[in-house]
Amino acid sequence: MRYPTVSECVDLFDSLWPPSLAEDWDTVGLAVGDPDAEVRSILLALDPTDAVIAEAVVLGADLLFTHHPLMLRPVSSVSAGTLKGGAVHTLITNGIAQFNAHTNADSAVGGVSDVLIDLIGVADSSPLVPDPADPARGIGRVGDLGKPTTVRDIARTLAGRLPRTTTGVRIAGDPAAEVTRVAVCGGAGDSLFEAVRASGADVYVTADLRHHPATEALDTGNRGDARPQLIDVSHWASEAVWLAAAAEALEAEFAARGLSVALQASAVNTDPWVERY
Repeated sequence: MRYPTVSECVDLFDSLWPPSLAEDWDTVGLAVGDPDAEVRSILLALDPTDAVIAEAVVLGADLLFTHHPLMLRPVSSVSAGTLKGGAVHTLITNGIAQFNAHTNADSAVGGVSDVLIDLIGVADSSPLVPDPADPARGIGRVGDLGKPTTVRDIARTLAGRLPRTTTGVRIAGDPAAEVTRVAVCGGAGDSLFEAVRASGADVYVTADLRHHPATEALDTGNRGDARPQLIDVSHWASEAVWLAAAAEALEAEFAARGLSVALQASAVNTDPWVERY
């Protein structure tokens, strides 16, 4: 067993979460780092925030693997006095590479939405929006429960199995409505309502639901067969649960390639909401 280089880590990451699965607007891959540098330890986190980067420095990590991109939107400067520039300078100064797998990790088998729908108890699901090149992959998931339940019971299950957050788990629609078919999208999924309705899902679980898309989705359902009901969860919580599955996949793949690297999950909670009144 030997330690991998940054480039070998990138090759391994891309084999698990192919960049071709990323949405056109997304930014995935290596944002910072020397491809030839040795990687002995990797810190896994949802967000490359200043606090997470500081944690990587303290832990002596050689690579920071995140779900959300460091550079999603273009920047005109990486001056150390700017938000993104400061992060880049801290990473480079401390010899830390930074890589992210975002919507490609949403679409991949075993990705974010797979983990979320598994928490609900759906054993066999398929993509809500299949990838044209491979229908087994794609954004979101939809599948059937083993037995009918209610929207309220699904919300309670999620409240017990997701990390606790200030915003909690919210229901829009009828909490007592019967559910046999469930659709989910980890992270913000209010752009997928047409696909959700087409899937025949009784309830849709996602994050960051806004007032107008939610009320319009409920009105659209009420004009037809009253589907789907909505469950809104924390963006952070809906995706953070994937990190354990990502670590498990990484451990197996590094071992299969004869590579040794220490993996550690971030202890920083990057959910921005801290109090509610």
